[in-house]
Amino acid sequence: MKKITACIDLGNTRQKAAIFEGNQLKQEIDLSNNLIQDVTSLISTFQPSNTILSSVIGHPEALEKMLSEKSCFHKLSVNSKLNFIVDVEKRETVGADRLAVCAAAVHYYPECNNLVVSLGSCITYNFINQYNIFLGGAIAPGMNMRFRALNEFTAKLPLVSPDDHIIGLDIPLLGYNTVTNIKSGVINGMICEIDGIIDRYAERYGNFNVQLTGGNSGYFAGQLKNRIFADSTFLFKGLYVLSEINNQAN
Repeated sequence: MKKITACIDLGNTRQKAAIFEGNQLKQEIDLSNNLIQDVTSLISTFQPSNTILSSVIGHPEALEKMLSEKSCFHKLSVNSKLNFIVDVEKRETVGADRLAVCAAAVHYYPECNNLVVSLGSCITYNFINQYNIFLGGAIAPGMNMRFRALNEFTAKLPLVSPDDHIIGLDIPLLGYNTVTNIKSGVINGMICEIDGIIDRYAERYGNFNVQLTGGNSGYFAGQLKNRIFADSTFLFKGLYVLSEINNQAN
């Protein structure tokens, strides 16, 4: 029977989990605000031997206690055993989500320069060189944050949300009303921004892999001019790798 691993990611916008059988991701699960109840149900249903938690939010202490009692548990931090070196100032401030995607990059593309662009509440650019050293990157406002800012910091602009049916489709360059003007500005602006940042890295580092991930990656994967790999589950794959390194349960 294959070992079951539960990888839990508590982000600023979404809380979710993934279940691995062996090294294969079998199921993703959205978690509600009632984390203790949801994770308790998850543990009861799948009975994982290993669990790992990536959290960038305040979460109940009881969650970690429960996971420790029910499984071989690891909370990801910069003090975890990593498959790469963190070479930045104040390394303790690097978010667990960024550590996870870096771990995935090093595992799947070893001894290569890698840029992981994660599109969630924020956009993070994470660069790991061919010697498996995380050198840092950048943090920028994410898509929904940009839509909210236009509404909250102006008197008359509406709050606009992207429509699911536009995923993978071109957004008009010329908006024909206020809503489409905002969509064009935010989404086309992000496309140009991401491509521009990738180009700047290419000028400095030459050839490297670009991995696009995160909950909003579907809006952009088919619209960038640069060659990329897109995988919305990349963070979970990194968590699994780090669980194997840090957890000793069989």
